[in-house]
Amino acid sequence: MSTSSSPSSSSSSSERSPSPPKTPPNLHQNSIDPESKWLVQKFGGTSVGKFPVQIASEVVAKYVDSNKVAVVCSARSGTSKALGTTNLLLRAASEALVRRPKPPTSVLNSPDGTMSPYPLGLFGQIKDMPHSPPETPRRSRSSSAEDANALSLTPLTVPQRGQIMPTFNTTVDLIRQEHFKAAADFISDPDIRQELEEEVDKDCDWLRSFLFASQVINEVSPRSKDSIIGLGERLACKFMTAVLRDQGIDAEYVSLEDVVPEEDDAVFENDTLDQSFYDKVAQAVGERVKQCGRRVPVVTGFFGPIPGSLLTQVGRGYTDLLSALLSVGLEASELQIWKEVDGIFTADPRKVPTARLLPIISPDEAAELTYYGSEVVHPFTMEQAIRCKIPIRIKNVENPTGGGTLIFPDSEHDSDLLEVSQELDANKSGIPEPISHSQLHEMAQQAAHRHAHNSALYHHKKFPTAVTIKERIVVINVNSNRKSVSHGFLAGIFGTLDRFGVVVDLISTSEVHVSMAIEDALAQKLLDRLIMELKKSGSVSVHRHMAILSLVGREMRHLVGIAGRMFTTLGNGNVNIEMISQGASEINISCVIEGKDAVKALNLIHQSCLQLPTPGKMGPWLF
Repeated sequence: MSTSSSPSSSSSSSERSPSPPKTPPNLHQNSIDPESKWLVQKFGGTSVGKFPVQIASEVVAKYVDSNKVAVVCSARSGTSKALGTTNLLLRAASEALVRRPKPPTSVLNSPDGTMSPYPLGLFGQIKDMPHSPPETPRRSRSSSAEDANALSLTPLTVPQRGQIMPTFNTTVDLIRQEHFKAAADFISDPDIRQELEEEVDKDCDWLRSFLFASQVINEVSPRSKDSIIGLGERLACKFMTAVLRDQGIDAEYVSLEDVVPEEDDAVFENDTLDQSFYDKVAQAVGERVKQCGRRVPVVTGFFGPIPGSLLTQVGRGYTDLLSALLSVGLEASELQIWKEVDGIFTADPRKVPTARLLPIISPDEAAELTYYGSEVVHPFTMEQAIRCKIPIRIKNVENPTGGGTLIFPDSEHDSDLLEVSQELDANKSGIPEPISHSQLHEMAQQAAHRHAHNSALYHHKKFPTAVTIKERIVVINVNSNRKSVSHGFLAGIFGTLDRFGVVVDLISTSEVHVSMAIEDALAQKLLDRLIMELKKSGSVSVHRHMAILSLVGREMRHLVGIAGRMFTTLGNGNVNIEMISQGASEINISCVIEGKDAVKALNLIHQSCLQLPTPGKMGPWLF
């Protein structure tokens, strides 16, 4: 895509004009006001796949006049979950390691049992076999979208005589076809679409060559897999840049493949990354994005190879992490994470009809909800923004005018943020402007001052924040089989879990008994081996098809009797409790129940502990 030069805000005169000039009419750019703050907007793969035009016209375009917007994109989803870009890339990486069938050394029979018409050469290769089709020419501007499924092979990956077509070629072609179809569906300008298609072709050719080389050496290392997966973000950001341009927004594609300083690779021993590493990455990505001037940067969530592999160190949530690091590097006023839901609810609204949207939530509460089933923001990702006092707002692409949920980094006035959020909801009109930390802090202090005159009313507002359920849980109980309990009983169990790489969600212990709740994600053979090892410490019983029910809220530590209320409600609803656990932070009470009772228990607890009471009918049990 051609990019016209744009004036930088730093080139303006030293004296600020009374009103900043409007952005050029041909292409919409970021605010020219030198006082405007950066705003980082992260979009998930489903949003990029289904709502790219809405992102450009109804989200980005509404914020650029008063902010400097930076966009971060995950790999786009496909027409189905199996055709999602990341899933296809992982499939292609696996197919590169599939052993290719060897040709016979003497006789080659056709499928129907007859002799092959092609004679064999001296070394078992087929002689005089017709060549594979030559490289498919690039599509002309007049080509139709129906030609998108044509293979585009580089000479390196064109099979030679006697060589079988690599399986991954078909998968790479699916990736190419999905992005060609998206270009045809969402981009109207033929020049922009043509340039995007050429970029997709180049990237797919690179992927074929990379996979072919991996097949030759019969290895896909962790860092190689990083590079393969990173292609998904590159394709998504190129696609989103083209859509923004097509919608009249001056966007610039920003790849961060080489942003991590090379010398960092030797600094960390045992591939352990500390906070200083992420601080350097945040500074590097911030400096790179600022070079875009007034153009809207579209930034890849993949930020290149790091010590120990990005997938190993961070996992598939690295795009969220990059958006947090970018917000730190830019000193952004707010990090917005756009999903297909209005925000964080008191319970899953698909299972609990009375669930309410939470306007504001604390980072601790958001972390607990993420650990126990709610898809909020990964705690490590959230930590990077919160430690620099940058609020995180969860927003809905399909409802951009909604207030969403604000994860606010201030813990001093958490009790007063509910009233602040209600004021914000009552006053909002259209797209809500990001609110600075100092503004929200001041509003919370004012709310606390009002509460000081009516402490009774203040206490009546305390209640848990949310209830969540995590299904597909396995409970493993280990009883010591020794009359004289060894001090190594617990050490033996935890050592076994560590060797198998098992993450324990909940644990309850006594001197001779340990109960553990883990996610039902282990392969059956691996689970059987784990059980055999645990039996060396005692008798073992396994309960499958369980679920973890968690009640979360910062104010719960001040609510006398809330645990009793929770368990009494479950007992009255005939929901059996297998295991109980409460963290040291006292903001989470969890229990394990049978999976078949999950939805019923969720509604019972929401109705009993989270439903706002009718004025004048608040029972004493809540306090």
